Amino acid sequence: MSQQTHVSHDADGAQPQNGPRRDPRLLATAASPSGWLQALRRNLKGGELGAVPVIVGLLLIAIVFQSMNDRFLSPQNLSNLTVQIAAVGLMTTGVIMVLLLGEIDLSIGSVAGLSAGVLAVLAVRHGWSEWAAIGAALTIGLLVGLIHGVIFAKMGVPAFVVTLAGLLGWQGVHLYLMGGDGSINTSANGPIAMLTQTYFVPVVGWFLVAVALVLYLLSVLTAERRRRIAGLPYKPLSEVLFRTFLLSLPLVGGVWILNQFKGVPLAFLIFVGFVVVLDLVLRKTRYGRMVYAVGGSSEAARRAGINVDLIRISVFGIASTLAALGGIMLVSRNFAASVSTGGGAELMMAIAAAVIGGTSLFGGRGNAYSALLGGLVLGAITSGLLLLQMDTSVRFMITAAVLLIAVVLDAVSRRGRKTHARGGA
Repeated sequence: MSQQTHVSHDADGAQPQNGPRRDPRLLATAASPSGWLQALRRNLKGGELGAVPVIVGLLLIAIVFQSMNDRFLSPQNLSNLTVQIAAVGLMTTGVIMVLLLGEIDLSIGSVAGLSAGVLAVLAVRHGWSEWAAIGAALTIGLLVGLIHGVIFAKMGVPAFVVTLAGLLGWQGVHLYLMGGDGSINTSANGPIAMLTQTYFVPVVGWFLVAVALVLYLLSVLTAERRRRIAGLPYKPLSEVLFRTFLLSLPLVGGVWILNQFKGVPLAFLIFVGFVVVLDLVLRKTRYGRMVYAVGGSSEAARRAGINVDLIRISVFGIASTLAALGGIMLVSRNFAASVSTGGGAELMMAIAAAVIGGTSLFGGRGNAYSALLGGLVLGAITSGLLLLQMDTSVRFMITAAVLLIAVVLDAVSRRGRKTHARGGA
C-alpha cells in the first residue's frame, strides 16, 4: 500500500449501508480538520471520552480561580503547584497500576509514611548517607508490595483485605520506628532536600522540550511507517505533524511559565519521567499488554498462557515502591518525617487523582497520564482554595464532588462502549 487507505463515512461516521461493517477502531480518517473532528465525534459517541473531560475541567478551574484571584496563574503559584503534586502524583502512578488490574491498594499512604520513617531514622539517627537511606526506603517499599502481592495472588485473600491490614499494620510499624519523637528533621542541604529544592536553569527546560518533541515525532513516524508497510490504516505526515504541534503547546507554554520563576523543578521532572516511562511500559511492552489483559479478564488471561499471579505480585510491588518514593518526596518537601507523614489525606487524594484522571475503577482501562491529569486537577483545586483562604473542609467537599463526577462519567462511558459495541455487531 503506497498511500493511506481512506474509507467513506456518512454523517455519523458509520459505513455506507451497501458495504460491510468494520470495526470503527480500524477506520481511517481524512487528513483534515473535518476528518479529525469526525473521529473525535465517533469516539465520544462510542464512550471513548479520553482526556477531554479532564482538560475541560482544568480549563474551567483555571478560569474560575483566576477570576477570583489574579495570582492563581502566576509563575510562582504554578511552579509551587508542580512541586506540591509530585509526591501524591508518584503515589497515584502506583494506584493506577493496581486499578488496571481491577483491584485496590489501601496501604499506599501507610507505605509512604513507613518509607519516610525509615529514611529519616537511617539518615539522622544512624548516620547513614542520605543516598543509602533513600535506597533502603525504596527497598522497604518494594518488599511490602511483594508481600501484599503474594498474599493476594497465592493465598487468595482479597486485595481490599490485604491492603487494609497493611494500612493499619505498616502505620503501626511507622509509629514504632519514630519512637517518642513526633518528627525527625532532615538536612536542608543534602540529597533528600535536593529532590524538591532543585530548579533547572531555563536552557535545560528548553532542551528537554526539544528532546521530548523529537523523540515523540520519531517514534510516531516509525510506528506509522510500520503500519503502512503492513498494509494497515496509518496516519499521514500532516496529521503526525499536527499532533506534534498540539503536544508542543503545553510543553512550550509550561516551560516558559516555569522559567519565569525559578525554572523547571526537579521534583516535577521526576514525576513526569515516571509517568512517561510507565506509559511506554503499558503501551509498548508485552508486560504492559499482560497487565491490561489481567485487568480485563483474569480467567481469559490465564487461559491465554499469562502468569496471572506473577503479574499481580509485580504490580503490587511497583505500586508500593512508587508509594515509598512519594513518601521520600514528602520528607524532602517538609525537611522532616513525622508520625503523620502519609497518614493524612494522601491515600484518598492518590486514588481520587487516578479516577479523576480517567482510570476506570472497573479494571482494564486507563493510562499513566491519568496520574498527571488527575494530580493537576486536585492540585489546582487545592492551590486555588488556599489562595482564597478557604477552609480544608471546603476542599474536601469540592474534591468529593469532582471525584463523583469522574466516577459517573466512567460508568456512563462504560455503558456507552457496551451499547456502541452491540450496535456495531
